[in-house]
Amino acid sequence: MVAGHLREKDGYYHIVLSYIDENGKRQTPSRSTKLPVKGNKKRAEEMLQQAREEMDEQLQRRFRYKESGMTTLPEQLLFSDFMRDWVDMMKASLEPGTYSSYCLSVKNRIIPYFDKRHPGLLLKNLTPKHIQDYYTYELNVKGLTANTVIHRHANIRKALQYAYKIGLIQSNPADKIERPKKRRYESKPYTPKELEELFRVVKGTEFELGVILAAFYGLRRGEVVGLRWDAVDFERKTFSIRHTVIQTSIDGKCKTIAKDSPKTKSSFRSLPIVAPFEELLRRLKTKQEQNRKLCGKCYCNDYRDYIYVNDLGERIKPAHLTQGFPEFLENHGMRRIRFHDLRHSCATLLYANGVALKDIQEWLGHSDISTTSNIYTHLDFSSKVASAEAIMPYYPK
Repeated sequence: MVAGHLREKDGYYHIVLSYIDENGKRQTPSRSTKLPVKGNKKRAEEMLQQAREEMDEQLQRRFRYKESGMTTLPEQLLFSDFMRDWVDMMKASLEPGTYSSYCLSVKNRIIPYFDKRHPGLLLKNLTPKHIQDYYTYELNVKGLTANTVIHRHANIRKALQYAYKIGLIQSNPADKIERPKKRRYESKPYTPKELEELFRVVKGTEFELGVILAAFYGLRRGEVVGLRWDAVDFERKTFSIRHTVIQTSIDGKCKTIAKDSPKTKSSFRSLPIVAPFEELLRRLKTKQEQNRKLCGKCYCNDYRDYIYVNDLGERIKPAHLTQGFPEFLENHGMRRIRFHDLRHSCATLLYANGVALKDIQEWLGHSDISTTSNIYTHLDFSSKVASAEAIMPYYPK
C-alpha cells in the first residue's frame, strides 16, 4: 500500500509518497504539484490521491514482473528484450520441438527486425502499426508465405497477451492488426501408378523402409524413424506407433530428441502388418544381426532397439529423409516431391480405393476428422463427379 502526504515548501504544495519497492527497500520520493498553497489544498489532495494510485499500480506491475523471473523495470523494458525474456521463460513449459520453433521465429527473425528498424522501442510504446509494418516487410520484402507470417503473429500475440496479463501493457496491440489470409497448402501426391513405380525402384535401398512406412502406412517422418522392434508383434501381425524421433535446433545447436509421446493421442495407433511388409521387417532384422557380427566393435549398439538404422547400427536421422529422398527421386528420373507428400499419397490411395474419410483419419492418426477433410479436400472431387453423373439424365436437352 502506498502512503503519502502533502508538504508545504517555498509556498507550494509538494507530494511525498512512502512505500516498499520490489526490492524490499523503503522509498520516499517527492515532487512539486506546482500549486500555490493559498486556495489549492483540495486540488493538491486530489493530485496526491492520484499519485498514490498510479504508484500503487506501477508497484503491482513491478512485483508481478519480478515474480515472472524478469529483471528490467517495466517502464524501461524494450520490446525486443521482453520477447527474448518471454521465449526463455517459456522453455520450461514447451516441448523441445515447439521451443525450437519459438526460438527460430522470435530470436532469429522478429527481434533482429525490431532491433534494426526500431532500436530502443519500449514495450509500452509498441503500436499495432509497428506489428503491421513487420508483417508487410516479411511478406513483400522477404517473400514469406502468409502461413509463415501467421505463425509469427501467433508468437507475438501470445507474448503480448502475457504482457497484458501481468500488467505491463494496457491492451494487446496484436489484436488490432489485419492478419494475412491463410493459404491452404496443396500437395501434389503420387498417383497409384507413380507409387507402384516408386515401390519398385526403392526396393533394397536405404529409403525402402521409409517409403513403405510413409506411402503405404501414412506415417510421419518422426514416426518412421522412431519405430522400434518392441512395437512389432509378429504373432498378431500388428505394429504400434508410440515413439517418435525429431530433429530440431535449440539455441543454435542441432539436437535429435526421442520420446514416447507422438504428436497427439490419436497418433497412438496400431496398424496391420501385411505380408510384404512382414517380409521386409524380417529381412531388416536378419541384416542388422549380420552387420552386428560383421562390424564387431565398430558397430553402434546405442540404437539396437530401433528398426531404421544403417549398416553400422547408427539410427537414420530425420533430416536425412527430408533432404535425401527428393534427390533419390531425381536420380531415378521420378517426379520430385517432399518426403511428407508420401503421407498425402497414402491418403489419396486409400480414398481412391473407397476408404471413408473417418477410416483415413484413424489410419493417419489425425485427432479430428476436420483435419483430414481440410488437408484432403481434393479427395472429395470424385464423389462430386459421381453426383453429377447421377443427375445427368435429367439435364435439359
